[in-house]
Amino acid sequence: MKGPVPVSGTPRGTDAPRDSGAPFDWDAPPAAPDPGARQRPAPDLPWAQARRTARRSGGHPLPTLDLDLCDALGHALAQPLVARTDLPPFDTSAMDGWAVAGPGPWRLHGRLLAGQSPTGPLADGTAVRIATGAQLPPGATAVLRREHGAVERREDGEGGALLHDRAPHPAAPGRDVRPRGQECRHGEPLLPAGTSVTPSVLGLAAATGYDRLTVHRRPTVELLLLGDELLEAGPPRDGLVRDALGPLLLPWLDACGARVIGRRMVKDDLGLLRDALRHSPADVVVTTGGTAAGPVDFLHQALTEVGARLLVDSVAVRPGHPMLLAELELEPAPAPGTPARRVVGLPGNPLAAVAGAATLAVPLLRALGGHADGSPRRVPTAAELPGHPRDTRLLPVRLTEQGAHPLAFDGPAMLRGLALADALAVVPPGGLPAAVPVELLAVPGR
Repeated sequence: MKGPVPVSGTPRGTDAPRDSGAPFDWDAPPAAPDPGARQRPAPDLPWAQARRTARRSGGHPLPTLDLDLCDALGHALAQPLVARTDLPPFDTSAMDGWAVAGPGPWRLHGRLLAGQSPTGPLADGTAVRIATGAQLPPGATAVLRREHGAVERREDGEGGALLHDRAPHPAAPGRDVRPRGQECRHGEPLLPAGTSVTPSVLGLAAATGYDRLTVHRRPTVELLLLGDELLEAGPPRDGLVRDALGPLLLPWLDACGARVIGRRMVKDDLGLLRDALRHSPADVVVTTGGTAAGPVDFLHQALTEVGARLLVDSVAVRPGHPMLLAELELEPAPAPGTPARRVVGLPGNPLAAVAGAATLAVPLLRALGGHADGSPRRVPTAAELPGHPRDTRLLPVRLTEQGAHPLAFDGPAMLRGLALADALAVVPPGGLPAAVPVELLAVPGR
């Protein structure tokens, strides 16, 4: 799509024939429908339905892999994570101090550091210096914190030292002890299949004894940036504009569980675009621009020529409504179980492209990668959130204790509001008053 898309109304060229590569005549009447043309989905699909369609189009998650922990980050668990040990695996000290047995004062005997095994049980009335994380000896009843203990050197001929409790309250049984199995027991389910593997998940898996995880393969993505007007470096000049979507989308798609294997610019040429779609090595091709019906918007025609099937062809959402989702059967036929290639067509305007990615690309990629659906996040509105008369609106907002506040610079070609935003608010047609719940979508990097 070339040029800004107005918040309401029809973009210039929307009624133009989408399958013509000839020079565009702005004054020509709309072409008559072709009775033999491939059936297209209904235009302006409701926003929630479009997201469901994208999720369902992912079908079954991609095949599983058995990966080292260090390689599993960003994947989704293909099997539940089940505890392989008790956590902690033995009674441990939660503080630096002394492990004590029974009431004080206590006779002191030696010390225990983390990683050392006790040499024997602790007799009643005795104590041993202990470090945080060290295993408690059998017979220990509590841990006396270092700051609460006072050591008295004995001068009665028996040698040694006595430990006294100076805490405000006596060391009750179990104080500052992490008992075995406090966090989980061996065989206990910890996380369900479909959980996204985050650094915290890796830590939990390692703590409970895993060296490898069974996960779903991450979907591969190729990003095609369409248009003659794009610059890869420097400021805009001579009618050319800087590509903002490559730097924005690449890390976002990666954070959504994809593995980006390519990024390239494609000129406004039907043949180049058709070949790029047909020969891409990726599971999902994400394009920017060319989704409307302007004079060089060739995406629909290219999809037709490669035999793609449109699943979504525009969505009732602002910004970003001329977005699309298509399915392309691969030739030659791939190995059994290999899914059809998906194509997500995003508008060319930056905020409109973000809206398209949040609507279609994110649900699709998470479904292919086996990531479970999370519960929608909702917060109250802190002020009125303006909406579109007929369509859902995705509005950049910042979050405070009071709730969601709308941000300025929210036009389809703008990124300034998005750069300040904590989320995108899903505003239904007509807008929302203050102090009512609103659904939030994550924005890149948040």
